[in-house]
Amino acid sequence: MTVDVRTVAESEFPDWQRALRTGFLRPPVVSDEEVADRLAHVDLARTLGAFDRGRIVATFRSFRQEVSTVGGGSVTADAISQVTVSPTHRRRGLLSRMMAADLSDAKERGDAVATLIAAEYPIYGRFGFGAASWITEWSVDVRRAGLDPRRSGRPEDGGRIDLTDAEEIRKVGPEVHARLAAVRAGMTSRSTRDWELRTGLGVQEEPWRERFHAVYRAESGEVEGYVAYTADDKWDDAKQPLNTATVRDLIACTPAAERALWHFLCSIDWINTVRSGYRAPDDPLPLLLPDPRAARTLTYADMLWVRVLDVVRLLESRTYPVTDGLVLDVRDRDGFAGGRYRLDASPDGVSCARTDETADLAFDIAELGTLAFGDESAVRLCRLGRVEELTAGAAARGDLLFRTPLRPFSPDIF
Repeated sequence: MTVDVRTVAESEFPDWQRALRTGFLRPPVVSDEEVADRLAHVDLARTLGAFDRGRIVATFRSFRQEVSTVGGGSVTADAISQVTVSPTHRRRGLLSRMMAADLSDAKERGDAVATLIAAEYPIYGRFGFGAASWITEWSVDVRRAGLDPRRSGRPEDGGRIDLTDAEEIRKVGPEVHARLAAVRAGMTSRSTRDWELRTGLGVQEEPWRERFHAVYRAESGEVEGYVAYTADDKWDDAKQPLNTATVRDLIACTPAAERALWHFLCSIDWINTVRSGYRAPDDPLPLLLPDPRAARTLTYADMLWVRVLDVVRLLESRTYPVTDGLVLDVRDRDGFAGGRYRLDASPDGVSCARTDETADLAFDIAELGTLAFGDESAVRLCRLGRVEELTAGAAARGDLLFRTPLRPFSPDIF
């Protein structure tokens, strides 16, 4: 029988939640409280299911999102989440059908890009997605870090660290987050609902463990950063502490705030290890320590994947450090954004439009997602065979146009 792909009715949402949990290998039981809590924050018009004889065998959801671009701009994104296919229905094209329907709707709405966090690397490239940002997680051996054990973690720049609670983070956090997005590409917006879940409100996916919170205030009193962390309670047989502080969220919009928060975490009594949580690969954490080798890399992996739907809007949303012009031949087998575009950019402004001129560089739409957010080298992509240089020197010129001093940072899984 034909499997029907369509939007999910309110009465079908409990079954959709059970199918979602099955696909993610979680216990396929959902309480009435959880259903009601989720349903209040889901747009059913953007919630798809695949139905086989009345049973939901695949799930797919999207929602509106803003993503920061280079230089403080942003674009509207079709954020894709909760994608599963039941193990009985793999390799039947259900994901392709749901993805095609969602991207078509996103293109019609005028979304510039689609975004997602990939559970597995090989899945989404065939739909035109490219990895636009990467994350690193470190484990810091505080005893080896070389910090003065006599210092209390108090900032030396006139600012201060204050312990606080979740309620204050819900108040001050969004402004700090917005300020960081103004200087870091790849930051995805957080809704009121996101802030509530991050601070313990609402029905949680996993058993909630209460967090410690601290803010950094500049000498003026303005909050420029905050951290949420948990700590375990482990001691050895000689009554020596073996505790780890795990960062759950750290957002700092100034270098002073970032430095002060990391030093604070590494100065907490009884803490031997600090796990950094997901950070940008160029996060200064290791070099903030007298001995950077104390920060051991635990994870380096792709994070935000981007599928470009509107080339002009994306390329015109960001800034460029040099003056140059390139013609880009963008190949899109799904027909959403393919074509030849002339990009003319300078520190004073940018224009991008379709053209019939001879192309300088040619590549698949997936590569544009990696280039436009500043995290990839056109020269390296040429060496990998993922970008074709049609004009001598065009790849090096593309590097100068697209690359950024700071790598994009996407800390949130959605």
